[in-house]
Formats: sequence, structure tokens, C-alpha cells
Amino acid sequence: MSQKSRSIQKKYFLALLLSAGMLFGAPTNSKAIDFKAKGQWLIGFGLGNANLGSGEVVHKDDLFSAAQRFRLQLDAIASEQLSGTIFFEIGTQDWGDNRRGGALGADGDNAVKIKNAYIDWIVPETDLTLRMGLQHLTLPNAAGGTAIMDGDVAAIVGSYKINDNAALTAFWMRPANDNYQGSLKRNYSDFHYLDNIDFFGLTLPLTFGGVQITPWAMYGMIGRNALDGFNGWSVNFNASDGDLRNTLFASLPGGIQNGDNLNLHRGFGSQSRAYADAWFFGLPITVTMFEPLRIEFDANYGYVSGVGRTRVEDNKDNERGLRADTQRQGWLLKALVEYKMDWGIPGIFGWYASGDDGDVKNGSERMPSVAGAGSFTSFMGKAGTDWWADNTKGRFYEKNMTYAGTWGIGVHLRNMSFLDSLYHTFRVAYWGGTNSTNMIRYVEYSAAGMLGENFDGLYLTTNDGLLEFNLDNIYKIYDNLSVRLDLGYIVNMMDRGTWARWWIQGDDGPGFSKHDAWKAQLTFCYTF
Repeated sequence: MSQKSRSIQKKYFLALLLSAGMLFGAPTNSKAIDFKAKGQWLIGFGLGNANLGSGEVVHKDDLFSAAQRFRLQLDAIASEQLSGTIFFEIGTQDWGDNRRGGALGADGDNAVKIKNAYIDWIVPETDLTLRMGLQHLTLPNAAGGTAIMDGDVAAIVGSYKINDNAALTAFWMRPANDNYQGSLKRNYSDFHYLDNIDFFGLTLPLTFGGVQITPWAMYGMIGRNALDGFNGWSVNFNASDGDLRNTLFASLPGGIQNGDNLNLHRGFGSQSRAYADAWFFGLPITVTMFEPLRIEFDANYGYVSGVGRTRVEDNKDNERGLRADTQRQGWLLKALVEYKMDWGIPGIFGWYASGDDGDVKNGSERMPSVAGAGSFTSFMGKAGTDWWADNTKGRFYEKNMTYAGTWGIGVHLRNMSFLDSLYHTFRVAYWGGTNSTNMIRYVEYSAAGMLGENFDGLYLTTNDGLLEFNLDNIYKIYDNLSVRLDLGYIVNMMDRGTWARWWIQGDDGPGFSKHDAWKAQLTFCYTF
């Protein structure tokens, strides 16, 4: 590093210290503020290959990675009625990666980021609680996490306790706005015009003698230019929050990421109406009245009106092309039954989600989502600690797990403990598909893609299957330090005849290839 760069870094560091001193040491005439800090260090080592197939990328991935992440949360508490929270994060630093500060010298552009920043306050003389700002918002769910929304977003959330059995929560969140750079056809005069995405929701938590029911509904409005930001590409969240083009609208294996493999991007922003409509509904139910038996059930439905029609190419006749609709609607049912015992918690779980019917002219029949976080399993799901950066060894399939277009059944033995401070969870799950095999005819070869992967989860047809095994282990070394060993294996039973029939032979690799996926992750976690 040059002397000039070191000098600039020192100035930034001194400015940060000065700001902190002003924050904590400035005199004030108001009531004293109590500051509380908590945080987390993660240092992990991963070995594995999460690719299920398709082309040269299988042979060029590293099998081993090492990384770390740090988070710090500061709470400024004025009283029981008022507090503020700021959540800093030094994102995942891959060891050896100079772009993220993990290389020799520990220099890079991995700056301290604001993950959350919000205030909590109670309206005087009422039971109405408000949270305003950048926050983590999760929609009510049961049995395997939420398939629709679990992520950081700018929002206002208001909660009111009606009585001991009922409450009401309302929210407004804004996932995207002011990212559109304008249209060349309009001489960029429509800069930032109609590019907002807003969602409004209501939840009604009800509790009656060991039964919890939380019906909820959410309406969204999606501006016609909202997904044309960032130089024409899709709106992206962090690595776990997915890609809104592919999760809200009709998309196919490979995603609407560019024009090389789907051409679906041509229709976005071209519709005449100002906003597309989105509706989501959920009914999670949890029954604990028969303890140690626990029963969970969840039903979801989603609809997005689409943003016009676009053209896709039929692999049988690439010159022809079809006018496809971007509308998307679908549903999901999932359930979990557990029985708590002294040595652990055995359980059985399952789900069924609607899938594409094979006709691109009527849009997609898979349930849309914003930022799903399905957690039945820890390889394709988000039950584990897949917190690495966006790479196949750490991210695996938890980017936006929604169960869309799949069905499955599985069993687990959760929190087994035979020695002090040592816990194990074992899972086995079969994944099937509910998408028509006819949809594969519209997928072009992509050497950089993963076979069957869509950007809102895994794309499986009715002829495909996967068998997933997890063995997750946690050992508590100290009260604040634990170590995890997560092992996973996926037996690939995707149907060769279905995919090879339409998979285009490319210049960079074979038209079709598949193999099993596996992982081993060792993670040290220090919390305070």
C-alpha cells in the first residue's frame, strides 16, 4: 500500500474515533441515555461443491474456502417508551480476497455497512408501538420458515395489543425506489419516474389456549420502471434476499438475469400502465395444547399482475419465438409435526407448492415472493449457517428458498444431546417438482448456470427428484463461544431424458451433465 493510501486510511480512522467520541461524550440537557452493545464474530471454513450440474463451471470451482463476518448492534435506550438501534456489519471477508479485505495486508473495499438503523417508540397514553427505519422484517409463518418475506428493508411497523388474546400489526415497506436512470427514448427525462416498489400489510395474531393463528394479507404496487435500475439489470438485495425480477414475475431456469439465455428482460418497463399489482395472503397455525406434541401448518398464496408480455424462444424452433406473459400466481401448503423427548425432538415435515403448467402464454403458476427463507433443511434451505459470500461453497441454495414449484417430505431428529454442551440435528428430505416438463423447451444452454437452479430456488419438473441429507452439530465451548460442523449431501435424481431432450449443446461445455452435491462447514461463533 502506498504512503498516501495509508495516510487516507488513518484520517478515516481518526474521523471515526472522533465521531464515536462525540456520540458518547457530548453533553446534553435531556435524560441520560443508556447504551447497550452486542455483536457476533463468525469465522468459518467450507469444503464442498454445491453445483448439481451443467457445463464447465463444475470443473473450475474451488472446493475449499475460508471466511469471516462481524456484526455490531448498538442500542440507545432513553426509556421503556423510546429507543434507537443501529446495526453495523463488516460483510463476509473471504480469506485471500483482496477485494474484501481478506488478502495480505488486510486492505480492501469491504467497508463498514449499515445493516439496520431504526427507532422504537410508543405513542403516549396508548398501547401502540412503532418501529421506523431500516429493519429486519419477517412475515408471520409456521412450519419451515417464510416463503415470501424475511429480509432487511426500509419500513414502518405499528403494533397494537387489543387484549390478551389478540393484537394487530400494520406495516409499510419500500424494497426499491429511485434506481431507474431514465429512458434513452425519452432523453432521460423520466429519471426516477415510476420506479418505486411499495408493500402494505396487516397481520392479526390470535392466541387461544395453546393455539396460535396469525392471518395476514399484503398488497404491493410495482412501478413500471422499478426493475430497470442499475444500468438495466434487476434490483438486487444482499446474498440472501434474492432477485426481484425472478421472484415476483414469471421466470424460468437460469433466471431473468440477462438476455443471453431467456430474452425475458425485453418486456420489462414496456407496459403502458403505471403499476403492477401484487397480493399475498398467509394463514400460519401453531398448536401446542397437546405438549409435548407440537403441530404447525402454513398456507400461502401470491399473485402479481405482471408487467406486460415478452418473447421467449422455443428450443424446437429458435427462429419462431413466443409471446410470454410475465404474470405470476401460485400457492403453497406446508406442515410440521414434532414430539419433544428428553434426548431430542423427532419430527416429520412436508410441503406442496403449485408449479408451471407448461404454457408461457399465461404466465407462471409458481408462487411469487419478495425474499423467502424456507428452513426445513440446511443445504437447500436456510436452517443452517450458510453465511458465506455469493459462491457455491458457502451460499448453496439458500439465496431465496421459497419452495416454489416443488413438493417434498422429510423427517428430522432435532437437538439430540447425549453429552453435555453437544447437540446434533439430523434431517433427510426428498424434493420433487411440480413444474411441467414442457417448460424445459424454453431454456437455453448456460455454461455458468447450475442445472435446474432458478433465482428463487430450485427448478424441478414432475420427472425430477433430489434426496437431501443434513447432519448439523453444535458444541458450546464457552457461554459465548460455540463451534458448528454442518454436513450435507444431495443425491441428484434429476431426469436426464427430460433435460437432455431440450438442453442446447453449447460451445463451452456439454449440453447436459449432472452430479451429486455435498458440503462440510466448520464455523466458530463468538457472541457478546
